[in-house]
Amino acid sequence: MDVNQVLTGTLSPDASVRTQAETQLSQAAEADFQGYLTTLSRELANEQAQPQVRMAAGLALKNSFTARDYARLKEVQNRWLTQIDPTVKTQVKEFALHTLSSSDTRAGLSAAQFIASIAAIELPREQWPELMRTLVENVGNGTEQKKQSSLTTIGFICESEDQDLRDSLAQHSNAILTAVVQGARKEEANLDIRNAAITALGDSLEFVRTNFENEGERNYIMQVICEATQAEDNRIQQGAYGCLNRIMGLYYEKMRFYMEKALFGLTIQGMKSEEEDVAKLAVEFWCTVCEEEISIEDDNSQAEGAEALRPYFNFARVATQEVVPVLLELLAKQDEDAAEDEYNVSRAAYQAVQLWAQAVGSQIVQPVLTFVEAHLRSEDWHYRDAAVSAFGAIMEGPEEKTLEPLVKQALPVLISMMNDSSVQVKDSAAYALGRICEAVPDSIDPNEHLQTLIGALFGGLSSHPKMASSCCWALMNLADRFAGEPGCSTNALSPHFQASVQHLLQVTETTQDNQLRTAAYEVLNAFVTNAANDSVHIVASMSDVIIDRLGKSIPMQQQVVSVEDRLMLEEIQTSLTSVIIAVIQRVEKEIAPQADRFMELLLELLKSLGPKSSVPDTVFAAIGALANALEDDFEKYMQSFSPFLLNALNNQEEPQLCAMAIGLVSDITRALESKVQPFCDQFMNSLLNNLRSTTLGNQFKPAILQCFGDIAQAIGGQFETYLSVVGQVLQQAAGISTAGENVGSFEMLDYIVSLREGIVDAWSGIINALRAGNNTNLLQPYVESIFSLLQTVYNDPNRTEALLRSSMGVIGDISEAFPNGECSQFYRAEWLTLMARDTRANKDFSSRTQDTARWAREQIKRQIGKSMERRRLPIVQAPLEQHRESVAIRDVLIAL
Repeated sequence: MDVNQVLTGTLSPDASVRTQAETQLSQAAEADFQGYLTTLSRELANEQAQPQVRMAAGLALKNSFTARDYARLKEVQNRWLTQIDPTVKTQVKEFALHTLSSSDTRAGLSAAQFIASIAAIELPREQWPELMRTLVENVGNGTEQKKQSSLTTIGFICESEDQDLRDSLAQHSNAILTAVVQGARKEEANLDIRNAAITALGDSLEFVRTNFENEGERNYIMQVICEATQAEDNRIQQGAYGCLNRIMGLYYEKMRFYMEKALFGLTIQGMKSEEEDVAKLAVEFWCTVCEEEISIEDDNSQAEGAEALRPYFNFARVATQEVVPVLLELLAKQDEDAAEDEYNVSRAAYQAVQLWAQAVGSQIVQPVLTFVEAHLRSEDWHYRDAAVSAFGAIMEGPEEKTLEPLVKQALPVLISMMNDSSVQVKDSAAYALGRICEAVPDSIDPNEHLQTLIGALFGGLSSHPKMASSCCWALMNLADRFAGEPGCSTNALSPHFQASVQHLLQVTETTQDNQLRTAAYEVLNAFVTNAANDSVHIVASMSDVIIDRLGKSIPMQQQVVSVEDRLMLEEIQTSLTSVIIAVIQRVEKEIAPQADRFMELLLELLKSLGPKSSVPDTVFAAIGALANALEDDFEKYMQSFSPFLLNALNNQEEPQLCAMAIGLVSDITRALESKVQPFCDQFMNSLLNNLRSTTLGNQFKPAILQCFGDIAQAIGGQFETYLSVVGQVLQQAAGISTAGENVGSFEMLDYIVSLREGIVDAWSGIINALRAGNNTNLLQPYVESIFSLLQTVYNDPNRTEALLRSSMGVIGDISEAFPNGECSQFYRAEWLTLMARDTRANKDFSSRTQDTARWAREQIKRQIGKSMERRRLPIVQAPLEQHRESVAIRDVLIAL
């Protein structure tokens, strides 16, 4: 293999050449991984090699030890730990460190990335202790290129999301700070070095808490950063404001002195910078201030005792009169050509004003009103737009009694601005109206405002595609806020319902804009969902139109030629199916007369769709809604539908579709109850295969386990057939813990909590199933492992309310399954009583969780009482013919 040629090929714009080169590299790695690493690291360090070859070598090395998927990441990291000879490791690392001195900047950058990937493996395990020392020495004594590359390496190491690595970096905080602060000082003449240093400093701030506790060190760090905000190089200014942003989030309690002396003025100066990226970061500093103060107020409101209160300095409140006017001026720096998702200084300022309103409440109203009154009629559309946006931004935070008269006064003006000459102003007016509908709907008088408001929003919806998103969002908020109580006979929408539905049907039929069509269907869903009883007949007639449109879309699949047309057709079919879901969920059992027609159409659609289509997900959701509405009457569709469901359930190549199928099995099982039994063998086989699959990710497993519980609950004693296999699976799954290597990943922690929820829910369904079939004796081999899992849940601080509620349910379920105390010894454990008591006493939990815990506590007391009774039994009361070792007889013997 010609290494240079293959590495060059990995960067080729030609996909076939690139794929062939990547395949060759993979084969080389599989054949001789140690030789592969040695060859690539030598090429990375080779000053005679072409720059693109060196860069490709570094990239390939880095990719050998990184992965997005957690399980894959652990696998490749373990390969370095277990398969590589120590001598080879040393050589590879030396080549990489040597490359940091290269005059080839790209090679140095690639080496930095590779070193960071190895540091993520070794530093948490107390390996490579000389790395940080070497990097610090490079910064102090190396060439300028070595300094820059070493600082970049430190930055890459510090920005890692690997929790094990992040935890281990605290012990290196002195070395990290020594390097980055030295490089970030204003005395550093090389701007590239200073930029690399300030970037690394921003990435390292989380790990230097000990240093920040020291006033002298903290003062010096803050001095260096503040001086960097005045650098001539915009990159360094951006890095400095980014540092201040992170410091405010991490060390708010230390910031009072610096806010008074420097940060207040520096950030206002930064917001006025002509360089937009600098101005955005200065604005974001105040976003962070507001977010911190909102969080602190929330925490302090729930604190028990003065010692639990967090320091709170009212930075935003104190700065309102000076900073808010600057933010309002920045609102007028819009770019009319900006894309919807483009984040510019105007949008940053809008976010800051929103947060400011939430942080200081009514105090923000006066400066905003002053700005609005001054500019609402401005000749410059930028300022009209800024005025409208500013008013909408403060709808959340100030007291409603303060906002209500202002909104009532402003509503006619805002509605009239839906006819402004500028589409940007019209869009902002629509969004502001949406904010009002969302946050202060009581300010809208249905009799006075609703007709003109709905008319203006529908007019905007049709006038320009750019307004579609804002108008639709406002209409959805309006529908949600004026829906009244669920199932009400009439509501404020009723007089406008017919016209609104007709308008939406017309827009979705005539528009050629795909984005507008999709948004309009979402609005239609909102109106259907919130229809009062006196509008249900309109929903029924509208559903005929939707069925007709969906039916006509099916033959169109044969006419589609381009990928773009296919995607557009699929989006239309998805939107139409989503309306069917809304209709079914709104009318519930009353859908029965139309059910055959709905199901026939949905099955026809499933037959027509090709592989990799996105439509089946929504079709399955519609069928699930239909099953929930019809309950056991859905059985008549199972013979024709089950082949589609099983195909999706077995389709591990399309994980999203498979996930939908797993959820749909649960929905259908709950709907059909015992009538699902003829299909359970196939369901269980498919679910067990998916559980064993290496193709599907871990995220599928909790849902599969919960599905076992739903099936058990549905078929009752018939679940005995599957108990031995499922019981073994649940016991094995319960053995996965947060100990060892798993503890470092938040993703893994979340997965384990979800897995335990699935296990406990499965046992709950199984216990109740066997109770229904009078087969609770079959549970006894599993009871000890269930209580072992419950104890693990209690001892692990990583647990959710849902997990604790399910655990309480299982505690009670087992007690009722064994009412005579056959398992009472497990209920005597002190931790179990504490678990129930703590769950019941947690004020943050819902009443449902607290009630379940209260019931579990009563069952624990009952079982402890049974245990005491059994201990007091005289030996003659034990039937002499029962010589087998049952738990009950062992208890009697122990008591005697």
